[in-house]
Amino acid sequence: MGKRSVHDVFLFFQVLFFAAAVPFLLRLKLSRVEALLEPRIPSPADRDRVEQIAAYVEMTMREGRPLVRPGCLTRSLTRYYFFRRDGMEVSLCFGMGKVEKEFVGHCWLVKDGVPYLETQDPRPLYAEMYRISGAPRRDVILSRKNELEHSRS
Repeated sequence: MGKRSVHDVFLFFQVLFFAAAVPFLLRLKLSRVEALLEPRIPSPADRDRVEQIAAYVEMTMREGRPLVRPGCLTRSLTRYYFFRRDGMEVSLCFGMGKVEKEFVGHCWLVKDGVPYLETQDPRPLYAEMYRISGAPRRDVILSRKNELEHSRS
């Protein structure tokens, strides 16, 4: 990756340590995870820094084992945490779907209404169950029963 500044090395280790902490974060309620992921004061978005964060997350996923668990949860939560702090408007989506006759989960980012940094669009395979968007309103996908109850109130 060439010569890096102290700031770059510090950012890489922040990404590494956050990615290593993801399994512990996910033991909390999603509402608490959401509160921890959201920045108090995001900085203005910087395209070069976004690309650097994405590269460091991928490097961490490849080189961080056994400290870092591989998979979409670690990758997406880490990206979301650092992208939001860098001022990027992204959402973090959690979904479930049936792949090869088994129910599996997936986690991905959405930017401008479409999956972001995904090799394949997850929307045809996974039904979105929960979204963290940084918006004041919580974007929970209601089940049909909850929609019916909500419409009666």
